[in-house]
Amino acid sequence: MLLIPVAVCAQIGEHRNDLAIGVNGGYVLNTVEFSPTVSQDFHEGLTGGLSVRYVCEKYFSTICSVQAELNYSQLGWKEEIKNPDDGPVINSFTGEAERYERTLNYFQVPVFAHLAWGREQKGFNFFVQAGPQVGFCLSESTKKNFNFNQMNLEGRVNKTVAQDTMKVQKRFDYGIALGGGMEYSHPKVGHFQVEARYYYGLGNIYGSSKRDYFAKSNHQSIIVKLTWFCDILKTRRDS
Repeated sequence: MLLIPVAVCAQIGEHRNDLAIGVNGGYVLNTVEFSPTVSQDFHEGLTGGLSVRYVCEKYFSTICSVQAELNYSQLGWKEEIKNPDDGPVINSFTGEAERYERTLNYFQVPVFAHLAWGREQKGFNFFVQAGPQVGFCLSESTKKNFNFNQMNLEGRVNKTVAQDTMKVQKRFDYGIALGGGMEYSHPKVGHFQVEARYYYGLGNIYGSSKRDYFAKSNHQSIIVKLTWFCDILKTRRDS
């Protein structure tokens, strides 16, 4: 009976010293939450970069670690230009449906608290992770098929067009990201993660004071990502 508390304490907080590095890649669906509102479809882009993970502890059945990434990501917005009948707006000069898309290329650094349940070395586990993310806009580009002087504003449901000619004013971005997924591990080939993630930006790409046009202009992203890790340091253990 005296040994029971010792055995229980030994099961809590098993130390880990596991370090893994790898690469990641995925697909991003992004919108920018404007106020006044701008009707949008999802902007489609790619993301990819380097990943690092440090596992520090197994607490009961929870594998606790810190995971971080250095990513290049394509964000932006694609405008949904419609008339009152819910059809496309036709440019009177070209005869084509008006289209507008802005791509913003970012360098991003998310840092996550990563919690997993399941097998550590060989087999599957599922995980959740959440944490802050910062980013910096490296460049931007625009795709459109109309001249700004020839826009058919009368035929548009949404007449907010200031963003079409404004360059990004605030290149630094920050927000919160959270996600979840599955991981498969094998001692000889490493760790493979499949994850769905959501990012909500707390910063704006344009000024948001009373003098500025937009009160809000923050990113919102849905990301699907595949990550591969290889072990650099591994704790010796039986399970």
